[in-house]
Amino acid sequence: LARPNQNRNNTMFTFEERGQIDELLDIGFVDSFRQFHREGKNYSWWPYYRNARERNLGWRIDYAFVSKNIAPKLKDAFILPEITGSDHCPIGVELGIDLI
Repeated sequence: LARPNQNRNNTMFTFEERGQIDELLDIGFVDSFRQFHREGKNYSWWPYYRNARERNLGWRIDYAFVSKNIAPKLKDAFILPEITGSDHCPIGVELGIDLI
């Protein structure tokens, strides 16, 4: 989130919503993107107003959680902000899994 202090308790950043993410992590899910990208300023959604996308003032609200059993098979997790057409951009994961 680009501006957490200004958005505290706003929709998508309430205590309850943040707690639900914590619950997923507590029961064993892994935030695949954070496995590879610890730094901030990686967003998957930008509001349409005030050129927020161009200024990269967004939120990371699209997630790909995986179980702890799958996490070791992650090769990459990514956000594709250069793809436009929506206020969201695509996200994805790459898994190294043998399909035999």
